[in-house]
Amino acid sequence: MSRIIAVGIDIGTHHVKVVAAEYVEGRDRSLPRIIGTGYSESRGLRHGYIINQHEITRSVTDAVKQAERASGTEIKKAYLSIGGIGVSGINTQASIIVSRADGEITESEIEKIMEACEGELSTSYMLNRKILHAVPIGYKIDGKTVLGRPQGMKGMKLETRMLFVTCIEQHLTDLVEAINAAGVEVEDVMASPLAASLVTLTKAQKIAGCVLANIGAETVSVVVFENNIPISLEIFPIGGIDITHDIALGLKIPIEQAEELKKGKAEAPFSKKKLDEIIGARLTDIFELIEAHLKKINRNGLLPAGIIITGGSSGITTVEDIARASLKIPSKIFKNVFDGNEKNPVKESFWAVAYGLCLLGSVQTPEASFGKRFVYSTKNRFFAWIKQFLP
Repeated sequence: MSRIIAVGIDIGTHHVKVVAAEYVEGRDRSLPRIIGTGYSESRGLRHGYIINQHEITRSVTDAVKQAERASGTEIKKAYLSIGGIGVSGINTQASIIVSRADGEITESEIEKIMEACEGELSTSYMLNRKILHAVPIGYKIDGKTVLGRPQGMKGMKLETRMLFVTCIEQHLTDLVEAINAAGVEVEDVMASPLAASLVTLTKAQKIAGCVLANIGAETVSVVVFENNIPISLEIFPIGGIDITHDIALGLKIPIEQAEELKKGKAEAPFSKKKLDEIIGARLTDIFELIEAHLKKINRNGLLPAGIIITGGSSGITTVEDIARASLKIPSKIFKNVFDGNEKNPVKESFWAVAYGLCLLGSVQTPEASFGKRFVYSTKNRFFAWIKQFLP
């Protein structure tokens, strides 16, 4: 049995997380086994943008060394997540006339219609941006919805809708260079919300329809699933640090004390009702942004599996109730990242992105293949592919 080691690196605004996992071919396991983790303070990043590449390299080096010691394995390659407000999702649609005389749809037609959808992206939007993922949301043949793959079917006209996940090209290049400078080669890049969804959402939730919301330090990322396919992705420039600042200003206390109060690690020397009002007001703002996004894509109140909340601020006591009241859908806090190993050190959603990245290199399931297309130009390298996402 061959042994595959996969490593995921998640660079957040406040912390760098590294997870090393192994997958043994032939072993009856649905998820790779975690063999080591690394963790360090993230320096040189703001709202997901690199402001000091050298500091990022130092932070990654520290976390990688921890993971190497814990796993007993030298880390030379890794999968990388990219997040922050520079990541964005946009939907397009296009149609083509089937070129074959017999009307059969082949891979050539699929490639043509994906190119046509990409051509619908405006030049102004794509200025300084790169496509990370190209996800076919659905197909129609002669106006009729196709269930499954259109290849091999026959018709005159093929239509499709696609989700393109893009990022700022300069930020991607800087991030890859920072990882390379730490002595680690980047094998592939995935948008953070999609990486987290690989381990935080069940297939049943993704088929029924749900929204995954990650409330991070400076951003809130949202990805919406339906029929097991991501149909929308958005990142908002607001996060847990804003709640902390509100508490500090509202109660006129130091930021450090406000952070402890937010996490429930200290007794409030003030009225608990006032503290709850401050926290509730900011959380309501966050969920109103999510509600507005769901209205934009016509999914507000229409997601049976509701909202699943992760991230550093998901532990706030009232977050689940406020989400349910604001969105009028079921709400749930994701609590564990669990791979079946009782001794697994990764028990919190804090590690979800890094662990999700490990699936890209260990278990190539359909859920891990979001029609990826990753392009970066570091050292004149070009690496790109398009895979059809299979539900």
